[in-house]
Amino acid sequence: MNTPAVPEGFTRQTIGGEFIVANGPLYERFDAGVYRLGFRVEARHCNTMGICHGGMMATFCDMLLPITAFYATPALHGRFLPTVSLQIDYLAPAPKGAWVEGQAQVLRTTRSLVFAQGLVTADGQTVARVSGVFKIGAARVDAADAAG
Repeated sequence: MNTPAVPEGFTRQTIGGEFIVANGPLYERFDAGVYRLGFRVEARHCNTMGICHGGMMATFCDMLLPITAFYATPALHGRFLPTVSLQIDYLAPAPKGAWVEGQAQVLRTTRSLVFAQGLVTADGQTVARVSGVFKIGAARVDAADAAG
């Protein structure tokens, strides 16, 4: 089976270091100021039922929220945002071959924390709802080297 291509306008996302290199790839797109992150569900992302493993979906959500915060809040760009809390509601399965895509929004930023939420779809069907709290940390090691 040929895996469908990445949708037009998406480019490979490079934040996340070796963990995302091993578990990705993830792709990003900006449309009229809206950030979208996505990936194609491959066999290596699936559980024994042929659907995206919850751990992969959690990894995706844990990238979606802080990366959205980087772009939505200029003062956060290049900062490390370690996860304090991540809540995911799995609403439907994302089967092998599906295009998974998420959009998020920053709800509030304090001196030390970011609160965000988002929705994730698979081929247009909502599959997850996510919210999280992230600590505003130091500059990321890979901030100067986006390939990193």
